[in-house]
Amino acid sequence: MELGQKIKCEADRTAGFGKAIAAMPGCERLGSCIQCGACSGACPLSIYMDQSPRQVIALVRGDFKKQALSCNTIWLCSSCYACTVQCPREIGITDIMYALKQCAMSERAYPAGLSIPILARQFVRMVVRRGRITETRLVMRFFLQTNWKAAISSWRLGLNLIRTRRFGIRQQHIKQHLELAAMLAQAKNANAGGSP
Repeated sequence: MELGQKIKCEADRTAGFGKAIAAMPGCERLGSCIQCGACSGACPLSIYMDQSPRQVIALVRGDFKKQALSCNTIWLCSSCYACTVQCPREIGITDIMYALKQCAMSERAYPAGLSIPILARQFVRMVVRRGRITETRLVMRFFLQTNWKAAISSWRLGLNLIRTRRFGIRQQHIKQHLELAAMLAQAKNANAGGSP
C-alpha cells in the first residue's frame, strides 16, 4: 500500500451506488471490468490524475461513492475514448466518467475550488434558457464566479476576440428555445428516477 493511502472500510460505502451508475446509458458493462489496467495505460492524462481510470472503476463497483466523486480524475477526462477503445471488455469508460460528473454536479460533491463544474453549469443554464451559448457572456460569468482578476488581466485578448468576431456581444438564441427548455426539463424529470 502506498504511503498516505487510506484503507477503505465498509462504513465508507454507499450501497447501490455502483448499480445506479451501471443503470445509466452507456455504463451497462461496468460490472464486467477485469481490472486489467488497459484503460489507465491508454489514458494520455492518467499521469495527472489522483486515481487512475482503473481505480475509479474499482471505486464505483465497490460502492465507494464519496471517493469516486471527490477525485479529480473524472474532471480531467478529455473524452478522447482511448480507454474505451483499448478496453478488452468493451466497457464505456468515458460514459462512466460522464455519469460520475453528472452525479458529482447534482450533489455538489466535487473537489473544493474546482472550476470545471462551474463552467459546465453556466453552459447548461445558457443552453436551457436560449438554446445556444454566447461565448462572451459564458466566459464573463465563468470568470466572475471563479477568478475575476483573470478576466481583468485578459481584457486585451477579449477585445481582440470581439474585434475579430470570434466572440459576439449580442445574446444568441434559437427560435424555439422555450420548446427546447421544455424538452430538456422533461428529459431531466424522466432521468431523475434513475440517477444515483
